[in-house]
Amino acid sequence: MGQETRVLLVEDNPADVDLISEAFEREKVGINLNVVRDGQEAMDYLLGANKHTRPDLILLDLNLPRKDGRELLAELKEHPKLKIIPVVILTTSESEEDILVTYKLHANGYVTKPRNFSEYGKVIQGIDKFWFDLAKLPPQRNGNGPQIS
Repeated sequence: MGQETRVLLVEDNPADVDLISEAFEREKVGINLNVVRDGQEAMDYLLGANKHTRPDLILLDLNLPRKDGRELLAELKEHPKLKIIPVVILTTSESEEDILVTYKLHANGYVTKPRNFSEYGKVIQGIDKFWFDLAKLPPQRNGNGPQIS
């Protein structure tokens, strides 16, 4: 992409955060990975007073405390400025109902979490290749992204 790629990971499991972080470090140079632990923290981050730069991609777990991934996804896709951010569900659930519900809520992808580190590397490679090499993402304005409040 020519500039640092920003990914927001919404994940409450510290072990998964570590695995995903390590896989990104191993597979991709230039990823700025920010982590929040639940859906409420994600909205606070995205709409916060310090106006973070809009992430290029959100990786979202479904089973979260306070505000779960389904609730957050619905809120994101209803928000006039946040709905353009691609959201990939990254969860342990293989439930057909979860897959159907999240696509109905306009998720941009659904990936089941791997069971070991080497498989995490393959998943992160696939996400990286598709979202940051092949797909065209919404542009950032002036390097800071659009006003999101």
